[in-house]
Amino acid sequence: MPMPSSSSSFSSTIRRLLTSLALSPSPAAAMSPSSPEPETSEAEEEGMGRSDGGGGEGGGGGGGGGGRVLSYGEAEYWDARYVEEGGAPYDWYQRYAALRPFVRRFAPPESRILMIGCGSALMSEDMVDDGYTEIMNIDISSVVIEIMRKKHFNIPQLQYMQMDARDMSIFSDESFDCAIDKGTLDSLMCGVGAPLSAAQMVLEVERLLKPGGIFMLITYGDPSVRVPHLNQSGCNWKIVLYILPRPGFKGKMKRSVLDPVPMTESGVLPDGFVPEDPDSHYIYRFAFKEILDKHKRSLWLVTGDLMTCSSHGEGKEEFKCRN
Repeated sequence: MPMPSSSSSFSSTIRRLLTSLALSPSPAAAMSPSSPEPETSEAEEEGMGRSDGGGGEGGGGGGGGGGRVLSYGEAEYWDARYVEEGGAPYDWYQRYAALRPFVRRFAPPESRILMIGCGSALMSEDMVDDGYTEIMNIDISSVVIEIMRKKHFNIPQLQYMQMDARDMSIFSDESFDCAIDKGTLDSLMCGVGAPLSAAQMVLEVERLLKPGGIFMLITYGDPSVRVPHLNQSGCNWKIVLYILPRPGFKGKMKRSVLDPVPMTESGVLPDGFVPEDPDSHYIYRFAFKEILDKHKRSLWLVTGDLMTCSSHGEGKEEFKCRN
């Protein structure tokens, strides 16, 4: 399948591909990126379907020769996309401004940050502008890594390496204070062998965190479909939930976004609980239970019911997967 020639056609391709995925409910995982204010019509949302779970491990992407449809978990898909887009800035999910209260609260500016699946996003650059001093950016695409190296050659706080998040063995244990992922796990969940890929990535991130480190995971998957993949053997997380409304939400919130929301250990909200914004993003803090590790580490999981992504004025795009 050839790469789309524009953001608009790419968006249409994404919708067709992801809507065609298996839709049978399962406790596997659901995903999709978000970003500034959604511009998707209700009719379009109904056409894509709202995801509560997914059946099957595979997912489609675009590009590839010989009629083969590439997976979102494959480097070839992303290389082809970044060649087509020319490295234009593209932030999946929330911008740094929306995530800043959480990042600043739990990762001081002197923290050594690992940005997983950096792509061509502006988040790392924005964090440097906000005082962060060391951010290691990795991505499976060698194309985008070279683009970002050239773009930020004069910003010593930003480093770039081509790497698969499922194997970050080049880094020693306990190398980072904070790891951030905006959409990489979701891409893996749309690929072949999704559960294994998720386990590999989560265990690698756990290995790389220093004592007291945190992992901020931004995802579409709600706790019922993401937590099983995060609770790997050796990663026994205690979960604290927060709710962040989507960008542009104009309603009134009953609580601060930094106030925890009640949730059972299995990831179930109280009966009758309804977020003020039905398209809220949910932030889960997963803290290691001390019975497994006396050093406290924590993981933040950001997710939502509907998310769109903005290409900095180049159009908006939905990215849904049923896993």
